[in-house]
Amino acid sequence: MSDHAVDLDERRARVLVGPAGLQGLLDSGKPLTVLDVRWALGRTDGRAQYESGHVPGAVFVDLETELAGPASPAVGRHPLPTLGSLQDSARSWGVRRGVPVVVYDDVSGTSAARAWWLLRWAGVDDVRILDGGLSAWVARGGELESGDVVVPESDITLSSGRMPVVDADAALQTASDGVLLDARAGERFRGETEPVDPQAGHVPGAVSLPTVGNLDGSGRMLPAEALLERFVSAGVVPEAPRPGTDGPRQVAVYCGSGVTASHQVAALASLGIDAALYPGSWSQWSNDPERPVAVGA
Repeated sequence: MSDHAVDLDERRARVLVGPAGLQGLLDSGKPLTVLDVRWALGRTDGRAQYESGHVPGAVFVDLETELAGPASPAVGRHPLPTLGSLQDSARSWGVRRGVPVVVYDDVSGTSAARAWWLLRWAGVDDVRILDGGLSAWVARGGELESGDVVVPESDITLSSGRMPVVDADAALQTASDGVLLDARAGERFRGETEPVDPQAGHVPGAVSLPTVGNLDGSGRMLPAEALLERFVSAGVVPEAPRPGTDGPRQVAVYCGSGVTASHQVAALASLGIDAALYPGSWSQWSNDPERPVAVGA
């Protein structure tokens, strides 16, 4: 195996853990925090799904109330929570300093990645997404348990700013002199349909790269080389300098409300590529009549 392949494997292992890896962590008997982020757009039965069966020891996390602040047209459907409220939530989940965290959902990690991103942003270093989600765990024969769990006591102190963020103005600037990725479905990017937000289309200059394209047919993350090729084809070339600078081109990602964009950021991180999240995403952008909107491919 080449040094390049080994490097990609090491980077991937800092972001993702497979079902076998999670089983090994559980079997080790060492402290571990497992978070169940059962959420999908248009569904409200996440807790009921959790209670009917979850990874042993997993704690339910409510994306709408714990991984996002109050929604409004000015800030979007899933703005970032305050650091104080996130810290309170992390303590209620049993997140502790020095204890690994694994997050999962039942939509191939595209919701759980929001918890991954927020905890990494808040200074929790060892957070990984279960590759393939709950379905991959079950397919491997992983055990499920029902009901709530006893959560270990936590007094963790979080600090913000460990992951890059852009606002609407910086997102537009990134589309001009960097790479701004739109992680929504292609038809929403092109403006053919818009099921949730007030305007159809995309941020001018953005590149369409739907998050689901990072996954294979079983819902697992694509192999590293294939994933890298996908991002390079979208213009993400970290070593390419921006005009007039010696640094790499900035990469930023948005989606409808900043949830699935977190999965795109995670996919990039698994390749060693740092990308900023635009938390307000299209739900904020499209509510501002002063913002330009582009349509088409």
